[in-house]
Amino acid sequence: MKDELSMNTRASLTYVEPPPSPRGSAADRVVQKLKSAWPFLLVVAAPTLVAAIYFLLIASPRYVSEAQFVVRAPNASQQPSALGVALQGVGIQTAQGDAFAVHEYIRSRDALNELQRSFNIADMLGRRGGDPFSRYPRPWEGRSEEGLYEGLQRFVVVGYDSTTGISTLRVEAFSAADAQKIAEGLLQGGERLVNRMNVRAARDTLLHARNALETAREKSAEAQAALRNFRNQENFLDPELSAKESADVIVNLRRAVADLQAQREQIAAGAPSSPQLSALDARIKAYNDQIASERTKVANRSGGESLASKSAIYQQLTLRQELADKELAQATATLISAEQDAQRQKLYLERIVNPNSPDESTQPKRLLSILAVFASMMVVYGIGWLAWAGLREHAQG
Repeated sequence: MKDELSMNTRASLTYVEPPPSPRGSAADRVVQKLKSAWPFLLVVAAPTLVAAIYFLLIASPRYVSEAQFVVRAPNASQQPSALGVALQGVGIQTAQGDAFAVHEYIRSRDALNELQRSFNIADMLGRRGGDPFSRYPRPWEGRSEEGLYEGLQRFVVVGYDSTTGISTLRVEAFSAADAQKIAEGLLQGGERLVNRMNVRAARDTLLHARNALETAREKSAEAQAALRNFRNQENFLDPELSAKESADVIVNLRRAVADLQAQREQIAAGAPSSPQLSALDARIKAYNDQIASERTKVANRSGGESLASKSAIYQQLTLRQELADKELAQATATLISAEQDAQRQKLYLERIVNPNSPDESTQPKRLLSILAVFASMMVVYGIGWLAWAGLREHAQG
């Protein structure tokens, strides 16, 4: 009995650990939530906080000067060529080529070099008060021509509207005056480029036309010289005319011979021993000899080529001269047309809107930029969470 009481007493005196306090369990839950939320904080909250700090406290206001222009030709209303129709069929307008040439110039180092002749671009892009992540040079960049060129690209944007053919130039700067000056300088450089393209096109066209005219003149002179030498060598102007004249002479002689033979037959029938017969025979023989001589000029070789062969050579030389004269006339007309076209401008850079001087800053879009960062990070976080959930489910399965 005593042993049972002592055992119950020891059991009642055994320490029982109290349950965890409610405060300790709440702290554990907070720790667990923080552990589970660290991906969201790292992927979404931290970048959004950094973006908010930059755009609300650090980013400097920038002014935007905008201009609009078109590059067109005076004959832009004429029908397009077959190649132009083919390009339009796949959505490429032939008028875009000249505008894109100006766009490439605006984004080129040549444009930067021309701007530097008038303005100190490095000072404009690195004004005091500009935030270190926007101005030139940025903290991790050095001062160099390549760095200045890349810095200018951040402040200049040029676009093209294919439906209207209008190009838009947007220039940002830390002051309104700088933005307007840079935009105006780029537009003036584009106008000079178009003028150079006009001069180059006119010069090339005139050079080609003058070379073609010189070649045509040489061909015409050679053809004339060949024909003149042939005439001097053969001692007549036109073999065809000479052949025709010889044929006419032969016809007339044969008629005369026929008349004499008829007359002789008539006399011989009445007086066979008439002394007139010998005279008629002599005349007939003389006419026949003349006919044979004329035939020899036309068909037989007489110390060289026949008159027929000479006539063929003459026709070739005449045809060559006619073709050379036609080519010369065409080359002359082409040169006259090229000279007239050279006096007219082929391309125009026509301003629709001149560069404006903004009275307030419009960049950066602070709240919109913060929301864009938040939305982008949310998309990244969502994709990552879905990928992690899929991998975990696959591992458990």
